[in-house]
Formats: sequence, C-alpha cells, structure tokens
Amino acid sequence: MNNRDRWRVYKRVSVMFFLAVVALTVVQRGNISMEAPFKIERQTRMDASEGVDRAASLQLKKGLETIGFWKASNPQPVPKAHTTTEEPSITEDHSLSHWDVTSSNCSANLNITGQEWFMNLESNFQQFLLYRHCRYFPMLINHPEKCAGETYLLMVIKSVATQHDRREVIRKTWGKEQVVDGKRVRTLFLLGKPSNEAEKANHQKLLEYEDYIYGDILQWDFLDSFFNLTLKETHFLKWFDTYCSNVRYIFKGDDDVFVSVTNIFEFLQSSTHTKNLFVGDVIFKAKPIRKKDNKYYIPQVLYNNTHYPPYAGGGGFLMDGPLARRLHWAADTLELYPIDDVFLGMCLEVLGVIPIRHNAFKTFGLVKNKNSKLNREPCFFKNMIVVHKLLPSDLMHMWNLVNSDLICSQKVEIS
Repeated sequence: MNNRDRWRVYKRVSVMFFLAVVALTVVQRGNISMEAPFKIERQTRMDASEGVDRAASLQLKKGLETIGFWKASNPQPVPKAHTTTEEPSITEDHSLSHWDVTSSNCSANLNITGQEWFMNLESNFQQFLLYRHCRYFPMLINHPEKCAGETYLLMVIKSVATQHDRREVIRKTWGKEQVVDGKRVRTLFLLGKPSNEAEKANHQKLLEYEDYIYGDILQWDFLDSFFNLTLKETHFLKWFDTYCSNVRYIFKGDDDVFVSVTNIFEFLQSSTHTKNLFVGDVIFKAKPIRKKDNKYYIPQVLYNNTHYPPYAGGGGFLMDGPLARRLHWAADTLELYPIDDVFLGMCLEVLGVIPIRHNAFKTFGLVKNKNSKLNREPCFFKNMIVVHKLLPSDLMHMWNLVNSDLICSQKVEIS
C-alpha cells in the first residue's frame, strides 16, 4: 500500500468516527429532552396519588393575579372602556369531586361605570359592584380529607391570617378535635389572602407553616376584607358540597366566640327538627341601615326593600349538612351581597326555610350593656351554646372556669 492509499483509508476512518460522534450526541440529547417530561409526568402522578390538592394548590398562588378590590392593595391600571367582563371558569356539577376553579382572572364590569347611580356611590361599594360577578377563586390550601369518613359535627370558623392567637386558643378549647360518644367532631378555619403587602410577605408564610403543623386551614385566592366575608360563605358552601357528603351537622362561627360543644350535642339529641335545621341568634324584620357612618350601611340602590329576610347573626349558628348543600345552589341563583349574614338569610328565603331562633345563641353578648358583669358570669356561659365576643385571653379564662368544678344554682334548659 502506497502513501496515497494510506491517506484515503485515514480520511475514511476519520469521517466515519466524526459521524459516529455526531450520531451519539443527537441520540443523547434526544434522550435528555424526552426524559424531562416523563419525570414531570411521573412526579405529577405521584403528587396526585397522595389524595389531596394541597401541594398543587399552593403553587397556584404564584402568578395568579387579579386586580383591585379582590387582590393586592397596590393600585392597578384602569382597563379601557371596551374591555368585556370575564367570569371565572367554573363548572356547576353535582358530581364534582375536586375544587374545579383554576383561574382568578376577572375583569371589572365597566358597563355600569357611566351610570349616575354608580358614580354617586362610595368608593368601597363601587369596587364591590365592579367585581361582584367574580364569584369563585382558586384554592391555595385545601384539606378534603377533613370530610373523609363519617363526621357528626364539623366546626367551621372564619378567620384571617393575622389572628393566629385566636385560632390557637380555639384549638385548645372548644375547637379541639374529638370523638364524643362515638361521634366525630372536626375543625376547620376559613381564610382568604392577607390584605396588606407586609402581611403577604410574612403572615402568608407563617400561615402555611401553621397549616403544616395542624392541617386545619382552608384558604382561597381572594382578598380578606369585610365585604368579602360573603365570598368566604359561598366558597365554603361550594367546598362542602364538593367534598362533604358524610357530614351530619355544621357549626359555623367567628374566631372570637365561646362555644359549648356539650350543649350543641345536647340540643341536637333533643331537637325535633330532623330536616332543614338552621338555628342561631335569628333576627326578624331587620331594616337595612342607611347611616353612612355605620359599618353595616347599605345604599338604597343595593337593597330597596323595607326589611331583610330572617337571618342568623354570623357570630355562630348551627345547620344540618343536607341543607348546607342546598344553600350552595341557592347562593348561585343570587347576586352577591356585601353583608354575609344577610346574604345567607336571602339564600334561606330562596329555599323557603325559616331559621330558628334559640336563646342559647348570644351573638351580641349575654346582655346589651357591654360593661355589665353578667357578660363575664361563668354560670351563664356554662348554659349557652354560643357567646360573642371574647378576646383570646378571656376565652381561655372563661373556658377554664366553665370546665372546672363550677357549681351553679340553676341550669338554663337547652332546647
């Protein structure tokens, strides 16, 4: 073989080696690009097999931003007048087995902004009406396992992120999960998102850690505010209808109330109301408040009737599970109203259910005079179902007194 032949062989071997290296590189890159989605898909299946939506829903909070009243307090750019409203995506299905709202994109309803009645409203009512059609939001923290199996009584408490001390005292007192005579009692706290930017940075992380410890918080991606208490009501009703087919009764109240679970059980065992039970400190023929400096002021354009329908004070009430599921669908037939207690009364009116007034529910205190010593009398508390309202230290003190060797001269009949 001469030098020319050797050179030809050398060129061929070099070309073949180069092509082999290129081919291996392409195959390797292909394997890497295919491996990533398979890893993602495998991780997704592993997350799903854990049975709850919590991990995935916590991730939804990142990047899901809506404007103005419903979310952060930062000023948002005003959309152009031709912008159309967009309802949050939701499928109303009696057979739902998961929280189906995944988007909180909802534009302001600008069709009403040019009307004189709207321009004459206070700014907070304008904001409420601009976004009233935004009815449902994604979940940030979820615990569907709270309704797994049979639950006799579900204790549901409205709270906000900053009120950790109230939740902690409730867990140690009347909200402690337990089994009474073979009947399970479970507890949940309902929250929206913190309304202050500083709170969002700090309290949200603390709230997630608190839930990591106790696993008893439901949180949705809407702003926690007074007007949004109605959203808290409708979101819980939808959540309950979705997950809680085996819950017999619900107590729902605020995080600054004293509750006697023993007296709740006594009432339920003696009650003759086996269907459509809704009992509390019910107000009949209440008139809308028209004084603008009052917290519960309602302008005429929002409600022009003389009286509200009967409703229970939101400090605490008791209802049966089947009625709660019906209330969810009744709520969807009504426009949202800025006072949550009254809105629930409107839902009861749609169903033709009259709430029951009971003297053991004291959502406005034991006596009208807030400075009266009777409001701190433990024998009165011992015979009540709900007393509103107490600071955490007062609640703990009263709980210890009522559950000590307290001797009272007579007992108020719980019936």
